[in-house]
Amino acid sequence: MKKYANIIIDIAHSKVDHPFSYAVPKELRDVLEIGSCVEVPFGKGDAVRNGYIISFSEETEYDASRIKEIRGRAEGELPVEATYVRLAAWMRREYGSTMIQALRCVLPLHQRKKGLKHKYLSLRFTEEEARSFANKCIEKGHFARARILNALLDHREVRLPYTFVTQKLNVSASVIRGLVNLGVILLEEEGVYRDPVADAVQRVGGEAFCKPSQEELPLSSEQSLIIKKVLQDYDEKVRKTYLIHGITGSGKTEVYFRLTKEMVKRGKAVILLIPEIALTFQTLMRFYQFFDNRVSVMNSSLSPGEKYDQFERARRGEVDVMIGPRSALFTPFPNLGLIIMDEEHEPTYKSEGMPKYHTREAAVALAGLVEGGASVVLGSATPSLEAYDRAVRGEYHLFKMTRRLTGGTLPGVVISDMRRELKKGNRTPFSSYLSEQILDRLSKKEQIMLFMNRRGLAGFVSCRQCGYVFKCPHCDVSLSEHIGGRLVCHYCGYEQRTPSVCPSCGSRYLSAFRAGTQQIERACQKMFPQARVLRMDADTTRTKNSYEKILCAFANFEADILVGTQMIVKGHDFPRVTLVSALAADLSLNVGDFHAAERTFQLLTQASGRAGRGSQPGTMVIQTYQPDHYAILASQKQDYEAFFTEEMEYRRIMMYPPVAHLLQIRIFTHQEEVGVSFAAKVRTTIEQRLQILYNHSNDRPVVIGPAYASVSRVNDIYRMVVYVKHTQKELLFALRDSLEEKYKMQLEQTGENQVMMQFDLDPVHLF
Repeated sequence: MKKYANIIIDIAHSKVDHPFSYAVPKELRDVLEIGSCVEVPFGKGDAVRNGYIISFSEETEYDASRIKEIRGRAEGELPVEATYVRLAAWMRREYGSTMIQALRCVLPLHQRKKGLKHKYLSLRFTEEEARSFANKCIEKGHFARARILNALLDHREVRLPYTFVTQKLNVSASVIRGLVNLGVILLEEEGVYRDPVADAVQRVGGEAFCKPSQEELPLSSEQSLIIKKVLQDYDEKVRKTYLIHGITGSGKTEVYFRLTKEMVKRGKAVILLIPEIALTFQTLMRFYQFFDNRVSVMNSSLSPGEKYDQFERARRGEVDVMIGPRSALFTPFPNLGLIIMDEEHEPTYKSEGMPKYHTREAAVALAGLVEGGASVVLGSATPSLEAYDRAVRGEYHLFKMTRRLTGGTLPGVVISDMRRELKKGNRTPFSSYLSEQILDRLSKKEQIMLFMNRRGLAGFVSCRQCGYVFKCPHCDVSLSEHIGGRLVCHYCGYEQRTPSVCPSCGSRYLSAFRAGTQQIERACQKMFPQARVLRMDADTTRTKNSYEKILCAFANFEADILVGTQMIVKGHDFPRVTLVSALAADLSLNVGDFHAAERTFQLLTQASGRAGRGSQPGTMVIQTYQPDHYAILASQKQDYEAFFTEEMEYRRIMMYPPVAHLLQIRIFTHQEEVGVSFAAKVRTTIEQRLQILYNHSNDRPVVIGPAYASVSRVNDIYRMVVYVKHTQKELLFALRDSLEEKYKMQLEQTGENQVMMQFDLDPVHLF
């Protein structure tokens, strides 16, 4: 019996991060469920608060006479499905957030949105009665009424859309209302779902690009083996996580499509996760071709109303496939059978909000929570070390796809040593070899992709006289130069005009390190004036649907060269592209992060895979000042095994993931000295706890810090960090819990001495 409900109050504060017991009124016992959002009296003043039911009980450990009663359902608030309540509890434990933060995470849209309604008009009179009434209207000069009736008589077999009558027939709402009140015509309303997939197809108008041939592609032996094994396991009620390590162009997307098709035949829903919005479009169209309105998309560009409609369609079983980034994982399918995670290695799968969950881990956890269980398929040409290590150890089932579907070879990869280019006096962004290759491809009417791991125009602007660097007044970072004479902070958005003189010494000799996408675009236009150039980066894709427009334009050969950040080289398939270049491979290699070599290898390997996907062979040019680095050499050979072996040895020596777990403790303060003092206390507390637990052990956790974050101040908030490394995750959880408990009072303070502390398990970005 649902006599009492345990409720998490919708307040994101550690003080109330536990369930509160409330009595369930008899009239609500049959309608409330786990996950229902309800209104309850809370606190001494009985303020009305929303809360989520996480469990029911017949008894309570508290004095029943003092238990407050639920007031009712929260009007307009969406419930959390029971499965996702359990997932939220797992996320809270794994990633150290409050329960309400986890619940908000698994319920990306909290409030019901007003649905769209279409209105239609039809005749209630018989045809004879309607004609007679229309004639009388004409006699009396009621011409608008007559127009409606004659239009309905001319289209007797269909209903007329309300908008057609008001706009095309020029009839006012009051005239329509009058005929409805007289009982002459019938006004009907029908709810309609917003369909972002269909809208996207219509917007770009690229049916040839967006809806490819419906002919089934022949499968390779590698593809057939994977599909057969996954489906056989599923039919035998074996639930596993599979990792597909497939080279670029080996046909992983077709495997995803066939698996999805077969799962839908079995009455199961499928979630296909794509790491970035830029990757969604082409994959979405492959699925739309077959599933039509039974496939939908979830991404940040959708309006709240569009998101609400997609969740409701999924909840009602009107959608079989949901495609999108992290948030698509929380689609409330009642019959989930398969979760596919494409480009598994992408760091964007790790949430930067609270809880700081990794989508891969959450997907595996969710698969074990849904009724009947679900299978998980991970795919990448360059798997994360974490996933590949698990596959090698047998935790995941490993598949390899080693051949390109077209039968062609992988592109030839050429390393251009930019040190030699400098010695030759070449100051352009392009090596001599790359310039020759660009001219060659332009003459052959082939396409080129040039990628730079930096947006905008410049890394920094400085005075060449005294060395002064223009910095953001609110953040500890240099300002970047953008077109239009603007200096911009990429952390807080601060902008200022580019000064003409140095504020330190008065010199006019100001110069910028120009190595951004805008500068490359300019260089292309100057050096190759015959080329049509498109740019795709965070600045050109701010508006809704801008990704699709740029991708469609390039796919339709409306440009010869596509310049962009790393978003252009991930997952796209352009048959005319035969030349790809990483213009500055060192940008991603020389960052203060233990992932740097892995990210560089992944970026370069993924980039090379964009070339030669059609009938013509492709070439990849890597421009670098470190041509002998193992990550660059391994990417040249597309030798993942060699890179994995060398990088894992480095991780073992340094005790970095996946060899050990890493707990990142982030500290934020308004006052710098408060942050320094608090971070030192945190380090001392950790050492004291470890002294008790690991006094004479060789397996003692490693503590690093405290130190300033890589960017020590953002928006006038000072940032410190402490790291703890250990092979046992549970020990790190215990340390995290003890720190929260010890400093609970200080963390609850407000004002000048306020301290905020966040925890991130196995971060993908160092702080």
